[in-house]
Amino acid sequence: MKRAILPLLLLLGIGAFAQPKDFSIEQATMGQGREFAPKTLRGLAWHGSCATYVEDGKIKEIDPKTGTVTELAAFDALGKAIDKDFKVSRTEWLDASTLLLLGNNSAASYDLVSKQVKSSVIAPKDAENFTLAPYNAMAAYTIGDNLYFTNGSTPVQVTADGGKGIVNGKSVHRNEFGIKGGIFWSPKSNAIAFYRMDESMVTEYPVVDITKRVAELRPERYPMAGMTSHQVKVGIYNIKTGKTVFLETGAPYDRFFTNISWSPDERYLLVAEINRGQNEMKLNKYDARNGMFVATLFEEKSNSWTEPEHSAQFLTKNPNHFIWQSPRDGWNHLYLYDINGKLIKQLTKGNWEVSDIKAATPDDRYIYYTSTAVSPLERHLYRLDVKSGKTVQLTSEKGTHNVIVNHAAGLFIDQYSSLDVPNVISIKSIDKPAGIRNLITAKNPYEGFRMGQERFVKTKTSDGKFDLYGRIILPADFDSTKKYPVIVYVYGGPHAQLVTDSWLGGARLWEFYMAQKGYIMFTMDNRGTPARGNEFYQAIHRKLGNVDVDDQMQGIAYLKSLPYVDADRIGVHGWSYGGFMTTSLMCKHPETFKVGVAGAPVIDWKYYEVMYGERYMDTPQENPEGYASASLLNNVKGLKGDLLIIHSDYDVTVLWQNTLTFIRECVSNNIPVDYFVYPQHEHNVRGKDRIHLMTKITKYFDDNLKK
Repeated sequence: MKRAILPLLLLLGIGAFAQPKDFSIEQATMGQGREFAPKTLRGLAWHGSCATYVEDGKIKEIDPKTGTVTELAAFDALGKAIDKDFKVSRTEWLDASTLLLLGNNSAASYDLVSKQVKSSVIAPKDAENFTLAPYNAMAAYTIGDNLYFTNGSTPVQVTADGGKGIVNGKSVHRNEFGIKGGIFWSPKSNAIAFYRMDESMVTEYPVVDITKRVAELRPERYPMAGMTSHQVKVGIYNIKTGKTVFLETGAPYDRFFTNISWSPDERYLLVAEINRGQNEMKLNKYDARNGMFVATLFEEKSNSWTEPEHSAQFLTKNPNHFIWQSPRDGWNHLYLYDINGKLIKQLTKGNWEVSDIKAATPDDRYIYYTSTAVSPLERHLYRLDVKSGKTVQLTSEKGTHNVIVNHAAGLFIDQYSSLDVPNVISIKSIDKPAGIRNLITAKNPYEGFRMGQERFVKTKTSDGKFDLYGRIILPADFDSTKKYPVIVYVYGGPHAQLVTDSWLGGARLWEFYMAQKGYIMFTMDNRGTPARGNEFYQAIHRKLGNVDVDDQMQGIAYLKSLPYVDADRIGVHGWSYGGFMTTSLMCKHPETFKVGVAGAPVIDWKYYEVMYGERYMDTPQENPEGYASASLLNNVKGLKGDLLIIHSDYDVTVLWQNTLTFIRECVSNNIPVDYFVYPQHEHNVRGKDRIHLMTKITKYFDDNLKK
């Protein structure tokens, strides 16, 4: 009898262990990129015809033909070879034997064969915006609001006027127009172009630091729509002479300057200049020696807005030719120009968008790029023959592909995922796009957990003109005979495509956590989101909260057509623009939405900044009807359901004034609303406090929607 009991207990134990698990709120909040990150290889790069990657702090090389893996170096040893305090964060290959080692405000080139340090650059500990020169022996950086450079360890101060509203060497125009920094080394490291921003005329918005014994004011220069904006210049510092010239850009002074690029011979600087109304762009050429204007190479105009986000990419064999990305024909495509502004040819064309240029070959024959040609949800690699125009698709697996091209070796590294493929990394042939060597096929990191079934959905805009793509996640223990509450997770604004054919469809793990709790989770990209062409993207111009809200209601119509959706229990949640959409849907469609949680919502676009706000809405003076229609202060009386608004008092993206005025309007109209503030956080709640945030959001839906 005892012998029979033991196998039975073991069987029961195994059965209990095999029960699917649920996520904790901590896992759902913080685990997606950590505990549940699909297996991958980091630091992928080409080293001759071999691929290298970083594993356990070691640089390893794999031969695609044989699969042989060789350990080349360890981060710790490389750092100590430079300096006892040098910590290597990442590396790049400079040639067959030389590695570029990058650390915190420091860099060094190191020869693996001779084990010699070729050069090293170390900036002071308080430096920011560390930018290495192309020849790696120098770096530029900022301290405070001034620009410096060093050719080793001795700093040279380039500007001295920083402070009191003057900012040098930093990103400008609030990081719009693809701007990611304010320092631009010339190709041969002989000069530094840099931004100088004068925001002394911009209104200071009062932000309060409550961590002091007596709270202190930390004013933020914030140019609201329709008000005075900052003024930007572009300087060029000559390393040899130590002199600076500024481009003679002239009036008006509140234009936007972006997409800065040097000609390969360092003679010219190309700058995309956009008017304050953001409907005209000129690509201007300046003499880098004296800053004088040379010519306007071409202009682009739009009835809505122009938004160049990519600098000119010069070719190698013919350095007087460059590639320009533009949506001028309605879709983002590639154009070939010469240095004098002559259009040589349009390189790509069709009702799809180029996503990124991956490589141009040294002989200028081929360009490799990724695009949406297969589907707006997917990204695939293509090779374009510049002369003939012939294009070949090099990736075939359904999903989103990120690639690193090695044209000389005839190979590329392909890393892709899809809705149900976590991560696959392979080395493939260019001429015969087939896998030569699989490096990673990641297992599903959520095995053993209850996961709701996820699928893509497609519906139409109300006029039937455009497809609308969405994703739906069903409850983990879905029963088609039951009815379930729905939470719509929305962003809906420019620059963000939430629904993609990538791992989990682009969804956050919190959405699957909510599916475990019995909710249907739904997301759809409306007009105004990217990767769909100008007509789709720019449909929101001058009327935010209009067609984007209408499109979300088309998603609601789809949901209501499903027999298992409880149409009386529909909620909505979003942050930033998604917070604006959430509040709009709650106020404009109270018959549909019972519960909403809006994070950092724009309430009135007149409180938002010039660059983003005026691009999509023009100024309040030019478009009073559009601003009035979009203002949720004018829609407060429509609020009938339970709405929780969450904001941070230190938010300098969507100012706290937005939600405070909404709450005041609710109080004035005796309309119930819930409100929560995260002290001293910025535009979003990061770090461990995010668990508190997601717990609060979850509880609000449980208390008000699930019941």
